[in-house]
Amino acid sequence: MNALEIRGLRKSYGGAEVLKGVDLTIGQGEFFGLLGHNGAGKTTTLGIVSGLIRKTSGTVSVFGHSIDDAPLKARACIGLASQDCTFSQFETVEEVVLCQAGFYGIPRSRARQEAERIFRRLDLDRFRRQETRELSGGAKRRLMLARAVIVRPRLLILDEPTAGTDAAARRSMWDYLRELNASGVTVLLTTHYFEEIEQLCGRAAILENGCIADLGTVPELSSRLGEKRLILELEGPLIPGLPLRPSPLGANFAECTYDPSSGSLTDLIVRLQSQGCTVRSVRSAASSLEEYFLRRTGDRPL
Repeated sequence: MNALEIRGLRKSYGGAEVLKGVDLTIGQGEFFGLLGHNGAGKTTTLGIVSGLIRKTSGTVSVFGHSIDDAPLKARACIGLASQDCTFSQFETVEEVVLCQAGFYGIPRSRARQEAERIFRRLDLDRFRRQETRELSGGAKRRLMLARAVIVRPRLLILDEPTAGTDAAARRSMWDYLRELNASGVTVLLTTHYFEEIEQLCGRAAILENGCIADLGTVPELSSRLGEKRLILELEGPLIPGLPLRPSPLGANFAECTYDPSSGSLTDLIVRLQSQGCTVRSVRSAASSLEEYFLRRTGDRPL
């Protein structure tokens, strides 16, 4: 059974179509990424799946439960961490999570035990008695995740879950999400961090102008770029006349465009060394998935 099946999904606001026939299938146990510029329809799609937005037409089923014919059963499978922090500023962290568990009929005693474990894992234990208005942006994001997972969802929907978090907190959340996915939870993620998609997701789709413009495994999408931009650390200053560009990182760094179809990276380094240029290290100048996305959809703000 698939975790999520979307067929012909359309949504209009004031006569303007935001979604124009989205078709998407996510298998049980997948970690799936959804990419798109602002306004592409990502949040609208997630809102329809989770029952917060009414669709114009099309069908959506969650673990075989139609959101039209069996909406309560469909929603019971879902945990949602939305883009906006939608809890009262005057509730405590513990109240937010326990109230969410109550909405799903989870006994208070069991919810407290589960919350204890989640708070420790997400570094929220020290904030449990604080009102949410006193939290940092990153702590609020972790609270949104805690509220979503307290219901033990089969499908976890995450809309920009690490926005506003620092690097250490983001990595910690990644580890936790990997654990949830390894335990059998299907995860649907939207994010503007391409590294997040590359690190976590098996497959991803690009939503553009209300339609699925591209879909595949993350390596497949990245490889469709064809060429990559590389940063090379050199043994000495850049030698004029080589097929390299100066890098803003310093005199001993250079950039180049590399097409894997023209030969291996080792061949490139050997050619440079034969011309008197010794390469100490090589790394990507940017995420190859990010490069492909921007070339595929246009260089517009995310």
